[in-house]
Amino acid sequence: MSDLLLAAPLRVEALLIASAARGALVRKTGMGPQRAKAAAGELAAQAGNAMLVLGFCGGLDAGSVPGEVIVADQVYAAPDECHPDERVRCDLMHELVGRLTGRGLKVRTGDVVCVSRLALGERRAELHAGGAIAVDMESVWLAAGARARPFGVVRIVLDSPAHELMRPQAAAGAVRAARALHRAAGALHDWTPGD
Repeated sequence: MSDLLLAAPLRVEALLIASAARGALVRKTGMGPQRAKAAAGELAAQAGNAMLVLGFCGGLDAGSVPGEVIVADQVYAAPDECHPDERVRCDLMHELVGRLTGRGLKVRTGDVVCVSRLALGERRAELHAGGAIAVDMESVWLAAGARARPFGVVRIVLDSPAHELMRPQAAAGAVRAARALHRAAGALHDWTPGD
């Protein structure tokens, strides 16, 4: 696992990942674009032959449920938020899908759009209309930390249109998402990209 650098935006994500992927190089980067941009420089100086962003996300389509694993094909900044038009292809997507499939996880691939604020309500529909299946607040900006290394993004759905964070059933969804993140990190424990 020492060949893989794992970037986790939130402390709870980093703790779940580190407990499942013991010995992994896990770095907490902070939430949101500004912290992600700052962390990218630090990540670029870290060891590791490949880099993954691993953590929670919001699902954008009606079929998305908490605990679902999203393996990004590409990540990009929301075009209506005045961020530079930047799309980053996740070249580890196929390897990650192979590694995560068959482990009791619901795995989907697609684009992940990155925003400056939590996407709730109608904002989810707007972002989904642009082609993304999930939303986060860091991945595209953390990608710079990969330098020339292979890069991938694995995000676990924490909430979705039918399971908004502010609703009473959110606690059960959060537990499912935490379990899925722990399981996904465990699946990467002894993985060396390219093998």
